[in-house]
Amino acid sequence: MRFSPLPTPQSDPELHQHRHLLYFAFFNALNWQVATGTPMVLFMEYLGANSFQTGLVYGWALLLTPVQVFATMLLPRVGFKRLTLAGWGARSWFLLVPLGLALAAPLPAAPWMITAMVGAMFCYSLSRSVGAAAITTWMHALIPDGIRGRYWSTDQIMAGVAAVGTLVVSVLLFAALPARWAFFVQYAISITGAWLALRCLRRLPDVERPRMMSLGKILSDSPRHMFASSPFRPYLWLAIAYFVVTTPVAPFGAYFLKAAAGVDTSTIMFYAMLQYGGVIAGNWFMRSRIDRTGAKPFFRLCFLVFAGIAAGWLACLRQPSAARWVMPGLYFLLGVGSGTFTAANVSYLAKLLPPSDRALPVSLHGALTAFLGGLSPVLWGMFLKGGDHAPSVDPEAFRIFFWAVLGGSLALVAAVGSLEEKAGHVDPLLGGGWLLRPFRAMTNLINLVEPPRRRDEDDRAG
Repeated sequence: MRFSPLPTPQSDPELHQHRHLLYFAFFNALNWQVATGTPMVLFMEYLGANSFQTGLVYGWALLLTPVQVFATMLLPRVGFKRLTLAGWGARSWFLLVPLGLALAAPLPAAPWMITAMVGAMFCYSLSRSVGAAAITTWMHALIPDGIRGRYWSTDQIMAGVAAVGTLVVSVLLFAALPARWAFFVQYAISITGAWLALRCLRRLPDVERPRMMSLGKILSDSPRHMFASSPFRPYLWLAIAYFVVTTPVAPFGAYFLKAAAGVDTSTIMFYAMLQYGGVIAGNWFMRSRIDRTGAKPFFRLCFLVFAGIAAGWLACLRQPSAARWVMPGLYFLLGVGSGTFTAANVSYLAKLLPPSDRALPVSLHGALTAFLGGLSPVLWGMFLKGGDHAPSVDPEAFRIFFWAVLGGSLALVAAVGSLEEKAGHVDPLLGGGWLLRPFRAMTNLINLVEPPRRRDEDDRAG
C-alpha cells in the first residue's frame, strides 16, 4: 500500500471523511508559525523595536486569551461556524500591515512603523481569540467519539509538519534573499495559509447552537480551585511559576542573538528548527517511561533542563566565542524542556482531576498559565531594553534575566516534592492538543456551555 501522510479511504475511511479539518490544521500552522513565532520576533528586530515592544507583541496572543471567555457569550446568537469564520477571517487582514512594512520600511525604520506593527498584532490576536472561542468545541462536535484520539494526534502531526516546513523555507529565504524580501515572502505565505485555512472551514457543516454559558459557575468555583486546600492548588501555582519563568526565554533569546550578538537571521531560524527536534526527542524519551515512573520525575527533568539552558546562556554571555558551539544545544534543550513539560502536564492533570470535575480546573489552569505567562515577557521587556532609544540591548540586564531563570528553575525543582502522585498508567486528557499551542489554552471553557437539547427532548419537556 502506498504511504500517505493523510488518512485515505482505504487506510482510515472514518478519519478520511474529516480530511478538511486536517487540511485546516496544516494551513493554519503556516499562518501562526510566522505571525506569532520566531519570524515575527526577527521582524520586530528588523524594524528596530526594543525588547519591550517585542515582548509586548509576543505576549499579545497570551494576554488576550480572556477575550475567548466573553466571546463565548456570542455563541447562542451567532453559532459556532459564523463566530469562527468571523475571527479567522478578520485576522488575515491585519497581516497586510507587516506585509507592507516589509517592503516600505527604510533602515532604520520610522518609529510609527513599529507602532503600526504593535497595533496590527494586537488586532490579529484579538480576532484570533474571538475565533478560538468556538473552533475547538465545533471540531469536537463534528468528530465522533471513537476517532477523536486519532484525529487530535493527526492534527498535531499536520501542524508540526507545516510549522517545521515553514521554518525550513524561512532559512532558505534568508540565505537567498535580502531581508526585506525574505520577510515579505514569509508574510505572503502566512496570509496564504490563513486564506486556505478559511476555505477549509467554510466547507464544514455547522452544529446546533448552545443555550447558555455558565459564567456564574466560573465566578463562584474558580476561587475555590485557586486557593482552597487541595492536591490541585500546589500544582496550579507551580505550573503558573513555570510559565512565568520560561515563556520569555524563546523570544528574548532570538532577539538578543540578532540585536546584540549579530547572528544572521537564517542561523536563528535554524536554531528554531532544532527546538522542534528537541520537542520530538523529549516526548520520544518519556513516552515509554511516564506510565511506570509518573510525571514528577519528568517535571524535575524539565526544570533542570531550563536551569541548564540558563547556565549555558550565562556562559555564552561571559564568553561570546563559545556561543556558536553551545547555542545549537541550548535550542535543542529548549525543545526538550518545553515538550517534556507539555506531555507530563497532560498526564498529571488527568491523574489529579476526576473526569466528572475536570472542565473548570483544566480551563482555569490553561487560562492562568497563558495570561500570566504572556505577561512575563512584557514586564521583562521593560527591564531588558536598557535605554530610551530603540533598539537598545543591555547585556548586563540579560545576565540578570538568565540568573532569574536559573534561580526560578532550581526553585521549581525543589517545589516538585510538594506534589502528590501515584505512579501508574492514566488515560491523558482528551483533546489535550490545546496545551501544545498556547492560543488554545482557554478553549476548554466551552465545555461549560450547556449542550443543546434535541427537538424531541424539548417536545417531551413541553
